[in-house]
Amino acid sequence: MIDFDISFAYFIRYIEITPSRDLDGPARPLTSRPLSRGDLRLLVLSLLAAQPRHGYELIQCISEMFVRVYTPSAGAIYPVLGQFEAAGWVTALEEAGRKRYQLTALGRAELAAQRAEVDAAMQRVRHSARMIAKANLPPVVRDALRELKQALGLHHSHWQDDNAAAVAQALAEAAARIRAHGR
Repeated sequence: MIDFDISFAYFIRYIEITPSRDLDGPARPLTSRPLSRGDLRLLVLSLLAAQPRHGYELIQCISEMFVRVYTPSAGAIYPVLGQFEAAGWVTALEEAGRKRYQLTALGRAELAAQRAEVDAAMQRVRHSARMIAKANLPPVVRDALRELKQALGLHHSHWQDDNAAAVAQALAEAAARIRAHGR
């Protein structure tokens, strides 16, 4: 097994002893807009291309992208779905009193026509979600992650298979412990 820097041990210990935070609410308020103007429409179009969804599913999916720090309101999602339906981009299928929205051929054509914009929006969303998640980490965890990245970067191209496997195993174990602690 590989000897890890003391800061990594502190990081793991911090995760083990720190009580889990309520993930239903943000740790701190957002200071900037999580989505750029028009990105919600493109994001919804992209998510519906992946599979038909209820409005609530779209809200939850976007919320998960932002580690539950940002959740779009029903007042933001349903007007977009209504506009898509009026434009003929989606059909709404009734299922047990709920509407499941599915892209139509016209919607898929619109997605194809806006592919570059959708891809750019998805990249902005991933970046924004990463920044929001990072900003909501406790400073001690953020510092430990920075140290871990630096330590990994120092290895550069000097990895040996057994050393890389040991590091990968330690990181996988740490991730599993963090997930288990967060439940």
